[in-house]
Amino acid sequence: MKNIFLVFIFCLVVQVTFAQGCSDAGICSIGNGFDSDEKELKNNIEIAAIFGTGDADITYISPYIAYTRKFNAKFSLSTKVTFSSANGDFGTRAAFGDAYLIGNYTFKEVKNKQWSALAGWKFPFTSSNLKINGFSLPLDYQSSLGTFDLFLGTNLKYKKWDFNAAIQIPVFNNNKNSYFDEFSASDDFPTTNLFERKSDALFRTTYTIKPTNSKFTFKPNVLFIYHLGEDTFENQFSEREAIEGSDGLTINGNLITSYQINKRNSIELSLATPFLVREIRPDGLTRGFVAGVNYRISF
Repeated sequence: MKNIFLVFIFCLVVQVTFAQGCSDAGICSIGNGFDSDEKELKNNIEIAAIFGTGDADITYISPYIAYTRKFNAKFSLSTKVTFSSANGDFGTRAAFGDAYLIGNYTFKEVKNKQWSALAGWKFPFTSSNLKINGFSLPLDYQSSLGTFDLFLGTNLKYKKWDFNAAIQIPVFNNNKNSYFDEFSASDDFPTTNLFERKSDALFRTTYTIKPTNSKFTFKPNVLFIYHLGEDTFENQFSEREAIEGSDGLTINGNLITSYQINKRNSIELSLATPFLVREIRPDGLTRGFVAGVNYRISF
C-alpha cells in the first residue's frame, strides 16, 4: 500500500510541475471510466464536476451527467450531457456544451486478451458564438466547438493493461464563431471567425493497480493525441486561411483514482495535465491542469 501511495503522490507532483496546456475535443474522455465488477447491475449514472485552468488565466468549471445501460454482457450504450462555465478577463460565460451517444461492443476474452469496439456521436448545443455584452468571444470561452463529430475506436485489454485507439472526425460543422484578434483589445487568442477544425487521433495506454482487499483502484494512463491537419478560419476578405502550427502531437498524463463505497456506489478522482503540446491551439481547449470528481451509482 505504501508503494501505491508513493505513486499517487508522484503523479500529483507531475500534474502541477508540468502544467502547460491541453487539447481535448471529447476524444480523451470517451470510454475511460471504470468497469463495474458487479455484472448483474445493468444501469450506471455518473454526476461529475471538472475544474480546469487555461490560457490568459481563464478558469473553467464543467459539470456533466452521464448514463450507461448494459443490455447484455457484450453491448452497452452511454449518453452524456456537458455544461461549461468559463471565467477570465472577458467576463464569465456559461452554457450547455455537447451531448454524446456512444455504443460499445465487447468481444469474448481469449487467453487474457479481450477486444472491444466503440462508435458514437457528439452533438453541440451551441454554434460556438456565445457573446458577452454583444462582443464576440474566442473559442476559449465557448462551451462547444459547434461540430457534429463521429467517434470510432477500439480497446485491447490484456491482464492489467488497456490499449485504446480512437479517432474523432468532425462530420458537420455548425461553428459560427465571429472572433477577430485584430478587433480585440487582447492579443492572447488567435482569430477563429467561422472556425473549421480537423480530426483527432488518439492512442492511450492504461495500467490498473488494485491492491488486495482494498476498495481503492488506481489507473495511471498516458494519452497521445495527434491533430491531423491545420485548422482554418475565414479572414476579413472572406478568404479561408490555415492556422500554422495548429496540427501535431499532444501528450497528456492522467491519474484516475476510484474508491468503491459499496456494491452500488463509488467515487472517482481524475487528475490530468499535458507533457507536450501543439505550437498553437486555436480551438480554445487549452488546459494547464484539470481535476475532476464524480459520483457513480449502479443499479
